[in-house]
Amino acid sequence: MNNTLEIKHLEKNFGKKKILTDVSFTVTKGHIVGLVGANGAGKTTIMKAILGLVGFSNGTITINGESVSLNKHQALSKVGALIENPGIYPYLTGWDHLRLFAEKNITKSMMTELVSALKMDKYIHQKAKGYSLGMKQKLGIALAFLNNPDFVILDEPMNGLDPQATFDLRQLITTKANEGTTFLISSHILGELEKLAKDLVIIDRGQIIKQTTTDELLSTGEKYFVFGQLQAESSKWQFRAETAQEDLERVKQQLVAVNQQYEHRLQSDQVDLAQHQELVQQARQAKLTKWLHPFKNRQKETKHVSQS
Repeated sequence: MNNTLEIKHLEKNFGKKKILTDVSFTVTKGHIVGLVGANGAGKTTIMKAILGLVGFSNGTITINGESVSLNKHQALSKVGALIENPGIYPYLTGWDHLRLFAEKNITKSMMTELVSALKMDKYIHQKAKGYSLGMKQKLGIALAFLNNPDFVILDEPMNGLDPQATFDLRQLITTKANEGTTFLISSHILGELEKLAKDLVIIDRGQIIKQTTTDELLSTGEKYFVFGQLQAESSKWQFRAETAQEDLERVKQQLVAVNQQYEHRLQSDQVDLAQHQELVQQARQAKLTKWLHPFKNRQKETKHVSQS
């Protein structure tokens, strides 16, 4: 199969901090590929490097056989993208944005069709300064699709979208993919990409953990990658991509360690009730109830100590 995108041994540093380490993966022409990982895993940095927005210290990026770098953008002529927040001019209407960025071959009817597909008809002629987060996001997505690109890169495109808008976007992506458009879509929520992506690239702390197909991932023992951990901004364990069994073992170790700390605090009258309750809830969600007995046996004592 022909590859639209090929990344080989990509490395990126910000000062002394290593952001990307030996990143290599491909995107097959006409496929929807999901780039999945925690916030801070390196997804946006990879996408910026693909678009020539940031440099890299080592490796190569090619789109349809043409190399891309900080100073070489010729391969991007048929690429559409939305990275992080859309760049919106507040005193222009949504329609003005489309007219401003449309190439000469894009007709009014094409623009109208795109607006309708994303259900932006009611506000497209209003100034963008009054747009909600979701309305701005949809305008940014529309701009990525505007010039009928062969390759579309979307960074967390579901951010700010309500369920109906998310469904509409999935429909649009699926339609375009069936027409031959290639997609690279990032998310920290595996469930969203399962509904779209044929292929998945799993990234954790700047390294590619696995490149696989959605069907293969769901049919193996590794089908329960713990991306529920990655969704929660408050999770102490969110920066991790692992199998279900690995996660269960790690949670057990966490509970044992915190229980020991809890024992010490109980003896010194320094119990953190909020932390205790949070861990109990997480253990229940992970179906580790047999590990809860140290906590459950002291529930009343905990409350007494915390209130005294």
